[in-house]
Amino acid sequence: MTNPPVCAIVGVGPGNGAALARRFAAEGHALALLSRSTGFSEQLARELGQARAYACDAGQPEQVAQAFDAIAQDLGAPDTLVYNAGAGVWGHIEAVQAADLESAWRVNVLGAFAATRAVLPAMKQRGRGNIVFIGATASLRGAAGAAAFAQAKAAQRTLAESMARHLWPAGIHVALIVIDGVVDLPRTRQRMPEQPDSFFVQPDGVAATAWWLTQQDRSAWSFEVQARPFAEKW
Repeated sequence: MTNPPVCAIVGVGPGNGAALARRFAAEGHALALLSRSTGFSEQLARELGQARAYACDAGQPEQVAQAFDAIAQDLGAPDTLVYNAGAGVWGHIEAVQAADLESAWRVNVLGAFAATRAVLPAMKQRGRGNIVFIGATASLRGAAGAAAFAQAKAAQRTLAESMARHLWPAGIHVALIVIDGVVDLPRTRQRMPEQPDSFFVQPDGVAATAWWLTQQDRSAWSFEVQARPFAEKW
């Protein structure tokens, strides 16, 4: 019996992370669930069955490296990496501090760099693999109140683009999903109680897009997919 393919998801919470895990598990993958704390991810791993939770602060490269060493030992080298970790302080240039920029950069860019470096050797040896980044509106434009967050998400996008240009010829599909909208979570519903269902991005929809990217034919790969609610004016 052959081992199932392994999908590592960095940044697992009750929104996109959980939806991504459930979708890839339903498609027959073993799951490595990485998050700063493991209370939620361990419960999710028990629900999914062939899954393990790993404590990992994505902004600390040494923790990322240790987590992926453990994943290789426990499950095998990942066939797919989904980088969903994202953090940032909101505020304009006069409100945020230098530490806010650094913190956002560490999680959104340095963590993505470290996770990619961890999975690349096995992917290159196999001649195939998938790396999917979960971006945001800030990946494409800097709102006045996103001085700390936007610089990190924009840097993540250009890192992903550089990686795609380098790694596609090696058979490794690097792609980015730009979520241009508000993800449907209890806290966002509470903050925006007046908004209809059609206003929100559904995590299951994001997960379906991520899965679709990993299944694309090599002759027609996508790099960037912009995902937004069907009723949004843009």
